[in-house]
Amino acid sequence: MPKTRPGRAKKRTLTYAALGLAPVLLAGGLTAGGGQWIEDAGISLRADTPITLQGHGNGHGRGMGQWGAFGYAKQGWNAEKILSHYYGNTTAGKVGNTDVTVSLSEKKSVSVRADAGAKVGGQTVAPGQAVSLSGGNATITQGCGGAVVKTVPAQWVDPINPGPSRPANELLTFCDGGDAYRGSIGTGPDGVLNKVGVDDYVKGVIPKESLPAWADAGGFEALKAQAVAARSYVLAGLAAGRKMDNTQQSQMYHGASGEDPRTNRAADATAGQVRMRNGKPALTEFSASTGGYTAGGDFPAVVDAGDSISPTHSWTATVSPSSIASAFGVGTLKSFEVIEANGLGEGSGRVGKVRVVGTGRTVEATGDEVRQKLQLKSDWFSVQGQKTMPKIVRPPVGPAAPGGGGLLDLLDLSPLTDLLSGQLPDLSAFGLSDMTAVTGQLTPLIQQMIATGTGVLAGKRVALERSDNSNGSTGTVSRDRSDNANGSMGTVSRDRSDNANGSMGTVSEPRSDNSQGSTGTVAKPELVTDGKGIHGLVQVLQNGVIYYSPLTGAHALFGQALTDFLNAGGLKVLGFPTQDALR
Repeated sequence: MPKTRPGRAKKRTLTYAALGLAPVLLAGGLTAGGGQWIEDAGISLRADTPITLQGHGNGHGRGMGQWGAFGYAKQGWNAEKILSHYYGNTTAGKVGNTDVTVSLSEKKSVSVRADAGAKVGGQTVAPGQAVSLSGGNATITQGCGGAVVKTVPAQWVDPINPGPSRPANELLTFCDGGDAYRGSIGTGPDGVLNKVGVDDYVKGVIPKESLPAWADAGGFEALKAQAVAARSYVLAGLAAGRKMDNTQQSQMYHGASGEDPRTNRAADATAGQVRMRNGKPALTEFSASTGGYTAGGDFPAVVDAGDSISPTHSWTATVSPSSIASAFGVGTLKSFEVIEANGLGEGSGRVGKVRVVGTGRTVEATGDEVRQKLQLKSDWFSVQGQKTMPKIVRPPVGPAAPGGGGLLDLLDLSPLTDLLSGQLPDLSAFGLSDMTAVTGQLTPLIQQMIATGTGVLAGKRVALERSDNSNGSTGTVSRDRSDNANGSMGTVSRDRSDNANGSMGTVSEPRSDNSQGSTGTVAKPELVTDGKGIHGLVQVLQNGVIYYSPLTGAHALFGQALTDFLNAGGLKVLGFPTQDALR
């Protein structure tokens, strides 16, 4: 059973709407106006009302994002910088051109030829002749389907010259379809196989996993990064005993027929290069688009600012209640809500768990299971209209992008125009020509408030925990914390260095103990405005809330005091609290 602190066994789910907040920062953007006050979970459903999912990214999101790599390359990053960013805890390494064997899943039999001839079973196959493999024997014929010349025991057909980067006339080409492959072609328990040097193999992967045209648009370094990732992945997979094929189950691969001169240059430019971990190639997974934040897993999750150019950076999907009910076998659908997420990126981040309630039964499924069953682009999505916040369970997080980091990773202030457009109708009175000028002048002020407020929130969290440790009654925060060098502000840990001003200690998102059943924080600090138009921050905990504004400082409300505050109208009516109330 998960551990729960004394006196905190009974929990309630707190939502920003239930707290009476007018959220200024939700789903990555600023909005003006208040939210509906609600206490219930999920969304109301009717049989004919579709459910809208708002998501980000395309694919599993682990490791390198291919569109993000392209975006970073266009910003001037080289392949090494791209790879170091996505594959934390790895180093650059070098390997020889060792052979790799992959299954050609769509091939059912072997009948191949080469203009320059080939070798099979110790025999030389003359130019114009073909070879078919079956039952452990190789049959040499006069051309494809021609008269039999000779039959010899063999399971592999080899090129006339086994070296790397051989010319097209030496490549083995299938009689049926004309697909050409470097290296040898054979048969085995896994079907039709291609044994080829790893550097030549990579040439057949890059154009199927990335877009060769990126080389013409400032993205050649992204193609080089893809080459290194593909090389590392296949070597690590085979070393771990995985069976590698030519599909998305491993890596897309179509031999020499799928090659492109631009991606071949990327393969040649990185020949032998891999990412190493613990002295051996790392299993460097990658996917099309991370949506702006990688998923974690074998490598720490990191911000992926390069992904902003991805065509699937953001997406919307509409799903009928009946299709959800059918996919999960719950009868008639009653509710569908995200109950656990990783808290990284816009909204609540990638979905860890979803609860599907129907008339027949209730099912809990992982975000990836939902992605597959509903054929979504990724497991990073939110349910439009959901009224509860999911529990946040964060994966290990790496450093911010080189050159990035700081408070803007914590709170997105870019859409200040949306907040201000209805409040300043006559900009000329201020000597400002447009909303861009307003944003430019106000953003530093808001940032300063956030910097101060985040530090004060951290200090309040530290004080609450110390009180909890002394009295055993009012603790509310995660124990994953440490005080800064001055011992004054504490830290809200996100494994990042101090902000640019160096004055607030480590300023970033708190880590949650929710996965251990404790009463850690359930949401990162949010920029809000009360009913009087005063801006501030709130830190929502599982059993309470810390409120901060520059005028009132930071104050925590718990238990009946919080209930009374909410029943009286919360921030919208009462404004920011002016004292603590912990009972």
